[in-house]
Amino acid sequence: MQFSFSAEQEEFRSVIRRFLEAKSPTADVRKLMEGEVGYDPAVWKSLSNDLGLTALHIPEEYGGAGFGVTELAIATEEMGRALLCAPFFASSVMAATAIVHAASDEQKAALLPDIASGETIATLAVAEPNGGWDAGSIKMSATTAGDVYRLHGTKSYVLDGMTAGLIVLAARLANGHLGLFSVADTSDGVKRTPLKSMDPTRRLARIDFDNTPAMLLGSADGGEAAYAKTFNTMVACLACEMAGGAERLREDSLEYVNMRVQFGRNIASFQVTKHKAADMLLDVEMAKSAAYAAAAALDDGDADASAVVSLAKASVSETYIQTAIHAVQMHGGIGFTYDNDTQMWFKRAKASEVFLGDANWHRERMLQNWSA
Repeated sequence: MQFSFSAEQEEFRSVIRRFLEAKSPTADVRKLMEGEVGYDPAVWKSLSNDLGLTALHIPEEYGGAGFGVTELAIATEEMGRALLCAPFFASSVMAATAIVHAASDEQKAALLPDIASGETIATLAVAEPNGGWDAGSIKMSATTAGDVYRLHGTKSYVLDGMTAGLIVLAARLANGHLGLFSVADTSDGVKRTPLKSMDPTRRLARIDFDNTPAMLLGSADGGEAAYAKTFNTMVACLACEMAGGAERLREDSLEYVNMRVQFGRNIASFQVTKHKAADMLLDVEMAKSAAYAAAAALDDGDADASAVVSLAKASVSETYIQTAIHAVQMHGGIGFTYDNDTQMWFKRAKASEVFLGDANWHRERMLQNWSA
């Protein structure tokens, strides 16, 4: 397993970082998280057309760039660092990956090119009101009437569910197997409701399906395997996104304590501040290593990839929130106020801590996969 990036990957990272520094400054993030849509269509178009990031992980034969999970993880890490407000994770990481793993060649040809170009914003709906992300928690049913599938039930905590034009979702078939389906936002029986979230930079929705017509992706018995592969990719990319956010908090805090003067000296010279800075550096570097290892394990086809992915999610979740706590403390009295930018990353850290499963759930999943 390789734990270093190639020169091309480092250049790829620098291109994304320069783009996000220009297109996602904190002033713009504040405007978008308070707006109705939640993202800037002009930035989304530039991200899709100029950088081609929406096509990153999609195979070349379907209009994509054909890169691996590592490149996708680099992109999400930089987006987490910049706190980008955009439906990239929902569309390009979650939904596109599900279609790649589940759909037939004909379905991929019909669905993926528009996602790759950014014309279609898609999302993946898995969790239900019970909040579970494992396949066993999925109770939503899919019935058949001839060749038509009909969906009945509710999906909750759907990322960018209010803006997605294509909904990919998991439901239980009559034979007990898990199936992945696609539903257009204009389909009958679809009702969307926005949910309040701690993190306003990441929009969530509840979607109710009432006898909604849907297209089964792939075969009637391939949903479990497709979802397992998709879930691993989602979690690895989320771990890298969180590592990027933690690194940004660490850097911003270090810059602040080197600038802030108290009692005639920079507060960075105080021993307690040095201890916090050292703890943050060690924790963040370990978290980044875990996240990178998860992406590499998936690209290498590692037999223990599921366990490595869950290990990364558990460790990075705790690192991100602890780094955010240190960052607030190092900023002093203004650290917890709305006017200070630290609170935006703190809220993302807290929301990401439970998104796709919390640390305790992933530790249990890690042990089960390694023992298996």
